[in-house]
Amino acid sequence: MKTKHFLTLKDLTSDELKQLLNRATELKEMRNSGEVYEPLANKVMAMIFEKSSTRTRVSFEAGMAQLGGHAMFLSSRDTQLGRGEPVEDSARVISSMVDVVMIRTYSHEIVETFARHSRVPVINALTDDYHPCQLLADMQTFFEHRGDIQGKTAAWIGDGNNMCQSYMNAAAVLDFHLNIACPKGFEPKAELLEAYKDRITLTHSPKEAVRGAHLVTTDVWASMGQEDEQETRLKRFEGFQVTPALMDLADKDALFMHCLPAHRGEEVSKEMMEDSRSVVFDEAENRLHAQKALLEFLLVN
Repeated sequence: MKTKHFLTLKDLTSDELKQLLNRATELKEMRNSGEVYEPLANKVMAMIFEKSSTRTRVSFEAGMAQLGGHAMFLSSRDTQLGRGEPVEDSARVISSMVDVVMIRTYSHEIVETFARHSRVPVINALTDDYHPCQLLADMQTFFEHRGDIQGKTAAWIGDGNNMCQSYMNAAAVLDFHLNIACPKGFEPKAELLEAYKDRITLTHSPKEAVRGAHLVTTDVWASMGQEDEQETRLKRFEGFQVTPALMDLADKDALFMHCLPAHRGEEVSKEMMEDSRSVVFDEAENRLHAQKALLEFLLVN
């Protein structure tokens, strides 16, 4: 049987993704009621981090423990990957000793190469191109608050980065429309815009993108590895801050999301973070539940 990986949302069918989101909410309710559920007893997950993390590490490590398994943290300093060992060799060795591997790194090619040579499931916990685990949490949060997102409109405001590109994948898998507003020169990859042109509207006006949207979301303007561009990006992204006034142009029941960490006063105002339409902390918590559902799906189903 072919090993199933989770490198982008496109690795799941629409039915599989909806099943996983519903299961995430069930697992959330089970935890909140104090039910002990440990289907991953004696299972081990290797967590390889080349990029730092708060939510990703805590959610995966806690989730694995709550499911009865063990999570092993490996930074680039702790593995031969950081000393030049070929990804293929590391994949063969590590996957012979554990049951699942989670990787948070820069190049998406690294997780693709690792997966090709791994005998166990590989999870993309963020690359420069995609952040599918965050989209699981985002979609779970929308489903919990507003129901199925099919046929709705989401608005992405800001950089055409890995989060934006994961929203493009989500729009395709879950059948919703995505408005993308970004400054000129900061658009997502051209090949993705072409592939998803039937469900993407690209604009350089946040107001145009948000108008009538059921979900408004954003991310920091300078991601990890782009710190030297911070001052330039602050100027280029002027006018792209999500505020309560901008949200007022969206649907009356619209939700605001941010994957965190948030730079209040830059991509989002302090007032918007605390606005009643903001569900960013529900969204953050759901990283735990969505990833538990993913681990169960890959290792038990």
